[in-house]
Amino acid sequence: MATLSGRTRFRYSLGSFVTGSFGTVPGLVLVKYLTDTMAVPAGWAAAIVFVPKAWDVLFNPVAGRLSDADLLKTGSRRRFLLIGGIGVAILFAAMFAHPGLGGPLPDALYVAVMFAACATAYALFQVPFNALPAELTESATERTKLTSVRIGVLAVTILVCGGGAPAITTAIEGVAGYRVMAVVIGLIVLAATLLVYFGLKDAPVGSLRPNTVNLKELVGTLAGWRPFRWLLGTYFIQALGIGTVLAAIPFFAQRILGDSAYGTILFVIFVGPALVTMPLWPRLGDRVGKLNGFRLATAAFAVGLLGLVFAQSIPLVVSFLFVALCGVGYAGISVFPLAILPDLITAEEERTGETRAGIAAGVWTAGETLGLAFGGGLWALILAFGGYVSSTDATAFQPDSAIVAILVGSSIIPGVLIALALPLLRRKVLEPRHEPA
Repeated sequence: MATLSGRTRFRYSLGSFVTGSFGTVPGLVLVKYLTDTMAVPAGWAAAIVFVPKAWDVLFNPVAGRLSDADLLKTGSRRRFLLIGGIGVAILFAAMFAHPGLGGPLPDALYVAVMFAACATAYALFQVPFNALPAELTESATERTKLTSVRIGVLAVTILVCGGGAPAITTAIEGVAGYRVMAVVIGLIVLAATLLVYFGLKDAPVGSLRPNTVNLKELVGTLAGWRPFRWLLGTYFIQALGIGTVLAAIPFFAQRILGDSAYGTILFVIFVGPALVTMPLWPRLGDRVGKLNGFRLATAAFAVGLLGLVFAQSIPLVVSFLFVALCGVGYAGISVFPLAILPDLITAEEERTGETRAGIAAGVWTAGETLGLAFGGGLWALILAFGGYVSSTDATAFQPDSAIVAILVGSSIIPGVLIALALPLLRRKVLEPRHEPA
């Protein structure tokens, strides 16, 4: 089987600047933007974070079918990468523009509409982006290498965008900070989109297979594809935990650690170990199997999160060590699902003789989107349950119940969600054909 060039791997992986930006930054800053800049009640914020992405879940499988059809028609999925990425760049900047429509409700509705439109554009990008590894190469080893580079770039994206976004909003206070942040992130997304689109112009494309063309066949495909459903369920639960963590970070930094500037520091401590250990997880997977590696990464992430429940009573450096352990685990749970997925796609395509990459990518993206949306919505509900006071003043006094909610919601709840994936990682269902016995 052909070996992918390092140039192809790198150019493909630049798309992680699009997926990482949209997957990280809204989850990180959107709830705080709504509650502490627009004075939107936490309950409303939960709906705004969740409802637009719930629509996106319905659209993602459709995007998968459209992507498959375009592959058959043009021989490439690149057109959807271009359209979707440009849409994300523009709509992301618009989402934080804060036009000032006269009150919390109309301003919140504006954000909801822009968020829904941006999520739709994101689906048009990520569906073909997730489908490409199974088509660029039929080698499981090459796909794992490709995924490793992609996740490495994703970690850099989280460091740059996830750390940079709150740094900008902290340095430039109020609405202006969010506007500047959104334009900067939008420009990064636009540049990455163009680099991927033109960079993959001569990349290899796998053999074209008949497309799954209607909803009945889509449902039938998923109903008979148990390994995919099992992996997706695991990924969804962990995306729910990650979504909760992302939304919690700025609140945890300000209210538990005592300084909003710690938000950027937490990201550096989180992503640094992730970058260092990223190349090590695939090697461990080669030795012990991808599923065992996935289990170890899940355990590390869960232990790190659960340790943060003691953040108010332990030295700050110990809290940072727990965050670093989370980063190590996050690197693994990012690598292994995306390394297993192409193997499942290839096996199913060989069994049926039909295209599954676009359909799988669409449903996979829908699951990830729903999990992250539920996570952000869950965090807003945790704030509401704790009696968090929304205000245009980010330093407004908060009751003790809100502080307890922030502490538990930042550690125990996401830690349990991450750990709940362990019973789903069953070898007899998910073991890829190339796994060691």
